[in-house]
Amino acid sequence: MRHIFKHTRHPLAQAVTQAAVALCVVAGMSAALAQTPPANRVYVSSEKDNKLYVFDTQGQRLSAIEVCNRPRDMRFNKDHSQIYVCCGESNALGLVDVASGKMVGQVPLDESPEMFDLSPDGKTVFVTIEDDSVMGAYSLETKKKLFEVKVGGEPEGILITPDGKHAYVTSEEANLVHYIDLASKKIVKNIKVGNRPRRFTLAADGKELWVTNELSASISVVSTEDQKLKHTISFKIKGMRANDITPVGSTLSADGKTVWVGLGKANHVAEVDVATREVIKTVLVGKRAWGLTLHPDGKTLYVANGLSDDMTLVDTAAGKAMRTVAVGRVPHSLLVQP
Repeated sequence: MRHIFKHTRHPLAQAVTQAAVALCVVAGMSAALAQTPPANRVYVSSEKDNKLYVFDTQGQRLSAIEVCNRPRDMRFNKDHSQIYVCCGESNALGLVDVASGKMVGQVPLDESPEMFDLSPDGKTVFVTIEDDSVMGAYSLETKKKLFEVKVGGEPEGILITPDGKHAYVTSEEANLVHYIDLASKKIVKNIKVGNRPRRFTLAADGKELWVTNELSASISVVSTEDQKLKHTISFKIKGMRANDITPVGSTLSADGKTVWVGLGKANHVAEVDVATREVIKTVLVGKRAWGLTLHPDGKTLYVANGLSDDMTLVDTAAGKAMRTVAVGRVPHSLLVQP
């Protein structure tokens, strides 16, 4: 006679299994949440404090992240899970995990790195190296140097074209913008601009490169189609001498119609119409307004004031400063995570 036994699971075993599954689901959800970059954040690099200060988008300080020495330029990686920060005295690119608020690694760079940009695929970082007067390329995967291109003295600003084929680099000493072919690793054109060119913004749907000239109180508008100077925009503020107007940082508005410019020692920012190249408005902020960035919704401009050690939040529609908050010593760059 054949006996057939039907397997019946004990109720207690079933309950334990269900509880274990539930715990795994909760743990998985918690891990996913822990890895999600926090929203509503502004990050400010402090050159003297060796920290990134974290604020909410209304300007309330939340925390600080210890990083490498003399943090300057910053960028998010593609999914905003990490912040890359260029550290001028550690000669390194710090890798900051946004979710944990901790620096988790470094990429070695050459002496006195200034500013950087990323390849379109996010795998290579291109850095201006002040002491050696070069543009260096470094792999973020292997953390090794790939190559370098010799440029003019005191390179600072750098911009990689959207197709990843060329780089623009400013030389503060030579008053030039170098146009570099990344495949041949050679300068293919030198573009004469104003005195002490500093940084870049792409405008007019990528057809124009706007170059801030710190010691000319101006912006040089360069065509990205033929690499020729098209126009010069001069800044004037009533009651101020030209040599007190020192533009450095700039950023494109959310709708692409205007560019905001930090006017340095003039303690103002200016909004410039891209089409007409006319200054629309100026706004009084803190001392030596250089670094600046916009909230993605375009409503708030965040300005790093390097000599007053603070950040000004500007209402872009009203053209007025809403508040100014302390951010540590010598703030350099800002990032916004909405």
